[in-house]
Amino acid sequence: MADSKRPSAQEIIRYEKDSRTKIATLTLDRPDALNAPTAAARLRFADLLHRANVDDEVKVLVIRGVGDDLGSGADIEETMEMHGAPTAGPLLAEQGIGADEDVRYPPKGSYRYGGVPSQWYAHPQGGCRSLQDFKKISILEVKGYCYGWHFYQAADADLVISSDDALFGHPSWRYIGWAPRMWTWAQTMGLRKFQEMVFTGRPFTAQEMDACGFVNSVVPRDELEAEVEKYALACARTRPTDTVFMQKVFFEIFKQHQGEYMGSLLTGLFESIGGIARADTDDLMLDEDTVGGGIANAVRGNDDRFPPEFRLSKSGRERKERDT
Repeated sequence: MADSKRPSAQEIIRYEKDSRTKIATLTLDRPDALNAPTAAARLRFADLLHRANVDDEVKVLVIRGVGDDLGSGADIEETMEMHGAPTAGPLLAEQGIGADEDVRYPPKGSYRYGGVPSQWYAHPQGGCRSLQDFKKISILEVKGYCYGWHFYQAADADLVISSDDALFGHPSWRYIGWAPRMWTWAQTMGLRKFQEMVFTGRPFTAQEMDACGFVNSVVPRDELEAEVEKYALACARTRPTDTVFMQKVFFEIFKQHQGEYMGSLLTGLFESIGGIARADTDDLMLDEDTVGGGIANAVRGNDDRFPPEFRLSKSGRERKERDT
């Protein structure tokens, strides 16, 4: 939902296609906020994927970000503002429901208050799991941060091409404890390495993700776009789009046999009841008491409590002299 502080969904996500090559490009263009999609941008993301899925002039979709990073996740400050809003308008808008419509959001304290958005994230229209239902070939171009919502896309894309300086992970391991695509990450990375990511909260390098089979190619940053173009053109020149559609149905059946959608629903259940989790001592919890100085400061302060190579921020990883 765009406001005076945030760009519109159309500004955050740009889309173009080349009908000659049948390659479309979806570009996240909010580098000053590490390409964080707003709630409205996530809805636009889902809608653009639906349109590309129908469009006979699209066979391959490349997803990339402007600037130094693919992205570090959704707009957390917006999310906290939504839940702190005196009216239900912002929370309804995340569901694609206008504030002027005759719909009342479930009250705080009810299971449905958290359950409604958590289950929505498991739906393709919610903008988090949308790539799983995409019947064309998707290629994710990763550089710098690939965290949070952007890591969701890495789990769900058909191919992941990464620069050698990329970091993969989810900040929620540090301040929530779970995230919607856990089931798929465990299957793709392998249980042992994924458990390490969850329990330590540390990000993995591109080389580590390559070693566990999560990415398809790792190249120097200055070769990234050329590498992605090579893969995109190869995919666009193989079998007809009808064949690609059939191949994607096969892979979707395979993933559903492994429980991909059930995993999303299960994590949504955890998120819905997450408010009952109690801090042991000074654990970071996303509530008014612990983030009074701002979410960015709270996350940064928590990050500095970990060994440098376990820190989420690139600047924090460079502060090796900091007492941990």
